[in-house]
Amino acid sequence: MGNVHSLPLPSNRQVPNAKTSDPCVNCTARSLTICAPLTLQEQCDVAALSTGMTLKPRQIIFHEGDEATHVFNITSGSVALSKSMADGRRQITGFLSAGDFLGFGAGSEYSLSAETLTEVHACRFTKRNFQQLLERIPTLEHRLLSLAEIELETAQNQILLLGRKTAMERIASFLLLQMERAENRGMTTSPLLLPMTRAEVGDYLGLTIETVSRCFTKLRKANIISLLSADRVCINLPDKLAELASPSS
Repeated sequence: MGNVHSLPLPSNRQVPNAKTSDPCVNCTARSLTICAPLTLQEQCDVAALSTGMTLKPRQIIFHEGDEATHVFNITSGSVALSKSMADGRRQITGFLSAGDFLGFGAGSEYSLSAETLTEVHACRFTKRNFQQLLERIPTLEHRLLSLAEIELETAQNQILLLGRKTAMERIASFLLLQMERAENRGMTTSPLLLPMTRAEVGDYLGLTIETVSRCFTKLRKANIISLLSADRVCINLPDKLAELASPSS
């Protein structure tokens, strides 16, 4: 995972609560988060039980197996989720960004590890407080279920990526997925921000870093993409990339 920083809990700030003003007026991701369908009063109720957090890049939010005491609503930045395998290797199971919800599950321990890739802003809730909110605000529970359905679809897509697709098909599919996620979040796709390293892309797609780098180079030489920097890619020929993403017959 590289060098990481421990979670700086003292740097948290309490989100203000107000009955007559919008406590989340400065949140740029509200239309994407669990708060999207809530009334102003419901947003105030949620804000009153949340704590705003700013996390540095490459910071562990929680480790797999830690006691699951909190849940997190990401409002900006990128997070990698990973799971340790029996042979000591790491499998990255997903990349989260603004609007995604983190840490909610039925177990008493986190089933995955979460690490920031960039500076991340999030609203943190104790699990107990969030459960109370779900009981008091049915709309919030419905929104969370909708986000869970999206998460399930993403997991199913990853199974396909790790199954029948070739290395190039996996890379092409990955780039298209990142572009689609950016578009859905109102983020720029030209250039497309890829905050994860090539090794992390490989851990997600089941490829070696050498294979990932080779595929990126082939795409660049074919002018399908342009590599502006290690974390910024321009998709020059999206139609061609879509063709490459289709499983070979």
